Amino acid sequence: IPAQEIDIKVKKIEQPDDRIILVHAKTPRTNRLRFLAGQYLSLKIEGVAAQDCSIASCPCDDMNLQFHVPNSSANEFSETLTNSTRANISIHGPLGDFTLNEDSPRSLVFIAGNAGFGPVKSLIEHAMALDIAETISLYWITTPDNSHYLGNLCRSWDDALDNFSYSAVQATED
Repeated sequence: IPAQEIDIKVKKIEQPDDRIILVHAKTPRTNRLRFLAGQYLSLKIEGVAAQDCSIASCPCDDMNLQFHVPNSSANEFSETLTNSTRANISIHGPLGDFTLNEDSPRSLVFIAGNAGFGPVKSLIEHAMALDIAETISLYWITTPDNSHYLGNLCRSWDDALDNFSYSAVQATED
């Protein structure tokens, strides 16, 4: 997929815990983002250094995008997001090849760590939309001081889908 430059509008910013920012954004109707599940973009807010961020939404809804941005006081991009109500973001991409093999009939096993759940969420939603995997298993590992910030979503998949299993794993400092 060729790289695209699109100005997107932030529709909602959520902060499910103090370590992650969920950004819900929308592309213009006439300029939707073409991407593969698991890819990432370079996000730019005027006056702030660009940040690479995985796309956490399914390509089947290419106008509504979601990003999981790690929150840190040392990160000017995340600081700008937390202090902004309706930021305009310029995106460049998609980039990366962490994508789903849609032709494989094998079961899928995903292992995500902390905010690395973002691209895995995109892959899982895409696999569900295509109904291509016999079974899907998700192991989401978080380190101390991090949380399974979308654990309710994962549990709802586990409850609603016969072929999906979710395991929340909390790593220790040992």
